[in-house]
Amino acid sequence: MSFTKSIACLLGVALAGNAFWAQPSWSENAPSPASARTGFDILVLGARGGVQDGNLSAYMISPHGDHRAILCDAGTVVNGLNEADHLGKLTDFSKSNQTELTPAGYVLHHVIQGYLISHAHLDHIAGLAISAPDDTPKPLYALQSTLDDLSQYVFNWHIWPNFSDHGNAPFLKTYTYQPLIPTHSQPLQNTAMNVTAWPLSHGPVTSTAFLIKSGSDALLYLGDTGPDPVEKTHKLQTLWRAVASDVQKHQLKAIIMEASYDNSRPDNVLFGHLTPHWVLKSLHDLAQETGDATSLQGLTVVISHIKYTLNTGAKIQETIKRQLDTENDLGVNFVIAEQGLRLHVH
Repeated sequence: MSFTKSIACLLGVALAGNAFWAQPSWSENAPSPASARTGFDILVLGARGGVQDGNLSAYMISPHGDHRAILCDAGTVVNGLNEADHLGKLTDFSKSNQTELTPAGYVLHHVIQGYLISHAHLDHIAGLAISAPDDTPKPLYALQSTLDDLSQYVFNWHIWPNFSDHGNAPFLKTYTYQPLIPTHSQPLQNTAMNVTAWPLSHGPVTSTAFLIKSGSDALLYLGDTGPDPVEKTHKLQTLWRAVASDVQKHQLKAIIMEASYDNSRPDNVLFGHLTPHWVLKSLHDLAQETGDATSLQGLTVVISHIKYTLNTGAKIQETIKRQLDTENDLGVNFVIAEQGLRLHVH
């Protein structure tokens, strides 16, 4: 190729608009050599919101190459692990399995070290409750309001046996409640991570954002949330202000946040959720807090909790991805969560 043609090709790439950004800060099924142990591994056990049982919000997070994980929400657990195993995503965990457990059983018992529960809606806790009879003792981290909901409405011997250490006796004590104090960092037991929680507004319910850190690396997981202008709060703005320094230092490796509906959904029936338009508006607010309009270039944003639909037509995931990409002037790398997806974000 001539020098003139080479320059022309480079200019063509540079003018391609939103496609020309920093290289993606994630890779799927990346190996874990000691020299590359930066960032986090994300394994999606459940990707959806809404009515698709067996594929509801659950994200297994661990420092890259470290098999001591935390589960952010637990709408689906064992079914998600079985699906991941079917896709070959549990192979490296199974190498350590010297037990009679299945790969899914081994990860449940020996890899997942605890749960971060954003709120007590069924699509975020169903897998936790169902797997509790065969789970191993673990800490369960949540805001006190969420722990109160679990004690009063779930683990109460009416809806389900009390597998916790609080509430209605007798206590089976599979799960030890660990209240999180907003804005205070707390270690995640038996892992190399700590967590800081911020409350989010999800209609009449308080949801939670979790900032997970391992060393200087950070990952932000948002439970269900509506946009500040619709919810008439400043909770997202407060969260963005708090994590802006992690973005400025390039320490925030990924954000997991929801887009439950596409842009055709009116604001008055969002019920405490986001659309692609509101996702981009919120991320613009984060960029503004950093003081640099280009600060989110290359940042991985995993889109969670897309509501499963029974309607025919274009797949809702494809519609939401297209709407996100169309409005994306921030250089964000949007990834649609799918059950069994495994990412290394770095």
